[in-house]
Amino acid sequence: MKADYYETLGVQKGADEKELKSAFRKLAMKYHPDRNPGDAECEAKFKEINEAYECLKDPQKRAAYDRFGHSAFENGGMGGGGGFAGGGFADIFEDIFGDMMGRRGRSSGGRERGADLRYNMEVTLEEAFTGKTAQIHVPASVVCDDCTGSGAKPGTQPVTCQMCGGAGRVRATQGFFSIERACPQCHGKGQTISDPCPKCAGQGRTTEERSLSVNIPAGIEDGTRIRLAGEGEAGLRGGPNGDLYIFLSIKPHDLFQRDGADLFCKVPISMTTAALGGSFEVSTLDGTQTRVKVPEGTQNGKQFRLRGKGMPILRQSAVGDLYIQVAIETPQSLNKRQRELLEEFERISSKENHPQSTGFFARMKEFFDSSSA
Repeated sequence: MKADYYETLGVQKGADEKELKSAFRKLAMKYHPDRNPGDAECEAKFKEINEAYECLKDPQKRAAYDRFGHSAFENGGMGGGGGFAGGGFADIFEDIFGDMMGRRGRSSGGRERGADLRYNMEVTLEEAFTGKTAQIHVPASVVCDDCTGSGAKPGTQPVTCQMCGGAGRVRATQGFFSIERACPQCHGKGQTISDPCPKCAGQGRTTEERSLSVNIPAGIEDGTRIRLAGEGEAGLRGGPNGDLYIFLSIKPHDLFQRDGADLFCKVPISMTTAALGGSFEVSTLDGTQTRVKVPEGTQNGKQFRLRGKGMPILRQSAVGDLYIQVAIETPQSLNKRQRELLEEFERISSKENHPQSTGFFARMKEFFDSSSA
């Protein structure tokens, strides 16, 4: 005995079209054979769900079912048998999911949206700091001048496809399934061209190289994407253009490393400058020179912060900072006199001159003394 259609879909007898579709969609997603390969139970359940929905979504069939039950469709009244007839998930549910399942990008008359394009651009850190206007050359499909995008030879026009009536899709019923596919005659375009344009071979577009001006704003980061609407490939047979996406990457810099809006620079200084104190100048990306003061006794790795000398923040007035990290350079290639002076300095040095190393070795001695005790 067949289960009640309303119970199969889990809805009340008075459910409206929206409730029916929502219930069917949830159950179909759950039990669809594509999602449960080899599961005979799910396949059988899916057939029941589809049969119930095919009946209840049709006002006439639903009225007959409400009055006579399953007997209203006996003896072939609703179309018999038929197993799961293959077909993809999109084919079965395209009437429910619409654009989500394959209609996106196609309009009436065979017009299709052009493809989006990607262009990779590399800029320097200085260009990312100041911003720039760049000229790029993009090979892309453009509307054919001869046929103005129709695809038909000048003086002629495309004609409506007789098989699909211009819809671009045909529907076939197989048992309980209603399957919609691209029209085999016009290949989903809705129109046919008996005399194609010789320049574009009926495509309505040709390939050319275009020159575009691109504004690179100050403060862009590595991986920033810029969208130029309508600058992608031309649509097929007069369809809307796609978009152009420019992906920006920043070249590594010889002096500066970037972290968000902040910049980092490592500057070597002499041992005597670190010990006695001093200063040095650094060039910043804004084109100025900034003097950095080194206090007496500066240790290796010490950072100095220069406020407002970093990168601008995209579309904001705020600016990051520049961090200068000093690296104390050990003297090399000493002459005799330099060596004598350093040896003398070492002899007259005290614990106060090297507090870090003195403290470290004192702690190490205490550790070994306590371990051996």
